[in-house]
Amino acid sequence: MRQQGLFVDDRNLFERLCSLDHLEEGFRAVKRNRGAPGIDGVTIGVFEQNLGNELPRLRRELLKWEYRPNPVRRVEIPKPGKNAGVRLLGVPCVRDRVVQATLKLILEPILDPKFSDSSYGFRPGRNQRQAVESSRGIVRSGKEYVVDIDLSKFFDRVQHDRLMYRLSTLIPDKRILRVIGITLRSGVMKDGLVSPSRQGTPQGGPLSPLLSNVVLDELDKELERRGLEFCRYADDCNIFVRSQKSAERVMKSISKYIESKLKLVVNREKSKVALARSVKFLGMTILAGCLIISAVSMKRAMQRVKELTPRGSNLRLEETIEQINQWYTGWSGYYRMTQYPCQLLKIEAHIRRRLRSRIIGQHNRKRFLCRKLIKRGVTPSTAARAVCSNNGRWVLSHKSAVERAYPNRWFIAEMNLKIRSDKGYAHWKSVKTRIRFA
Repeated sequence: MRQQGLFVDDRNLFERLCSLDHLEEGFRAVKRNRGAPGIDGVTIGVFEQNLGNELPRLRRELLKWEYRPNPVRRVEIPKPGKNAGVRLLGVPCVRDRVVQATLKLILEPILDPKFSDSSYGFRPGRNQRQAVESSRGIVRSGKEYVVDIDLSKFFDRVQHDRLMYRLSTLIPDKRILRVIGITLRSGVMKDGLVSPSRQGTPQGGPLSPLLSNVVLDELDKELERRGLEFCRYADDCNIFVRSQKSAERVMKSISKYIESKLKLVVNREKSKVALARSVKFLGMTILAGCLIISAVSMKRAMQRVKELTPRGSNLRLEETIEQINQWYTGWSGYYRMTQYPCQLLKIEAHIRRRLRSRIIGQHNRKRFLCRKLIKRGVTPSTAARAVCSNNGRWVLSHKSAVERAYPNRWFIAEMNLKIRSDKGYAHWKSVKTRIRFA
């Protein structure tokens, strides 16, 4: 027997939430994600030390309806880009994160199959690369005009009443809805003052990503009903059409739907209608049917390299390279989806040049630098011409004498700089060949 597509035993979700086994599984999820403590100052490590008492106490509070989540701790982090403002995060206490993570583990298998195939954010088995590849496929099919919709402060403006009504049509156990309701209304603490939370689902809570998909699935279903092709990752949604006129019409009608029906706000300044080559989606741009790293992402990467290699730093070169490795391994791991790896080579070359400039700056006198270059295999005449040219350290870092003394292989072999210049170049050549004969 089924009700609204769910098995009848899904009515016993509350009992599963109160199970010690499920609460322990929720804690393991919280521990994997790590994170800072909430307003009570209890860290994950401290909570784990007393796990044998904390989980049974949570279970008792849930069963007796004595559980009351603490207000979340408000944290402001700057958004990338100049004058981009701040992003508001809400950090729940560890015990509240355990309850939310357990709710997510229980509800995700029920809710996720109902979501649109064009939704990729915060879903098991789906990621940003799949979203970008799907967008590229749509553009290559001929739909080159993009309706790029940006939702202003989406997580902070989710309407509780609409969200709870939507959940009530999907979850048959009303006790679970009650727990979600008190979680949403737990409040926010900033500078020691608690403010009520009448709307929004705080970024930073384990349950918020799943709830955001519940809210925006209504938009997905409307787009599907209209026969529009789109890709959505969290609140970043791109709709693809064949003409400028169609795109402008879709932008107007969908913006009206979002604001009148979903009660959300469309950021008119950031939303736009443009060709795919002028739109950034998850850090990538589609140019001539191929994926490239967007100009904005490249600019931010260059700025990050500059921050990691400042002038006058007291850090040893090895420590600086360790910090670069930590950043670049993750950054390049994501952007390797680009079909123009020469962009990676550009970042890698910039990193090495900044490091060469740093090495030059460590030699206060020209004769010491000249001796160093000669010691590293540069001929005396070449070293003298480079050092005595009165060029600054930045210009000098690109001279052949310095590059010969500190070649790419020296950074990789001796300094353990984990950038893949040789592999990147080989990959670049193979991609160029495939594109030429495609």
